[in-house]
Amino acid sequence: METNNWETISSHTVYENPWIQVAHRDVITPAGKPGIYGVVKFKNKAIGIVPVDAEGFTYLVGQYRYTLGEYSWEIPEGGGPLGEDPLAAAQRELKEETGLIAEKWQRIGRIHTSNSVTDEEGFIFLARGLTQGDAEPEETEQLQVRKVPLAEAVEMVMRSEITDSISMCAILMAARIVGI
Repeated sequence: METNNWETISSHTVYENPWIQVAHRDVITPAGKPGIYGVVKFKNKAIGIVPVDAEGFTYLVGQYRYTLGEYSWEIPEGGGPLGEDPLAAAQRELKEETGLIAEKWQRIGRIHTSNSVTDEEGFIFLARGLTQGDAEPEETEQLQVRKVPLAEAVEMVMRSEITDSISMCAILMAARIVGI
């Protein structure tokens, strides 16, 4: 059944900043009963890139994630403003975080990162034909870049050493495409 069985009675913003908006909604549930729902609306698209070089290596980015309270290894990723071409955002993020510039780009997926509470939409790219330039991280980023075989990145996903949802999807999809 592909119909919307939810009814929104009222909605009001309880918090907003330049990146997200949080709304409280009074609803009628699919069971016909009154309920509430919290919705987080994102003001950017999530962008993830799996760079793969001619030898089958990829590049992971490590950083402390404040919301998790732990260090995280991920693919190069970031946000693309709504209305911006996701490819342009991917090219910018790859250069910013790793210094890499890619000749060949392939969009390999579209995902919703946590669709039970957010509307965040993500776009995943495979980047090849890599050349190294200088990274230009944002002031909030203290990044480590690690070059690993793509097959090892897959194993890191399988061992739950990489837990970021965009990274997990992107690495597994890229591995399938390149034949790992």
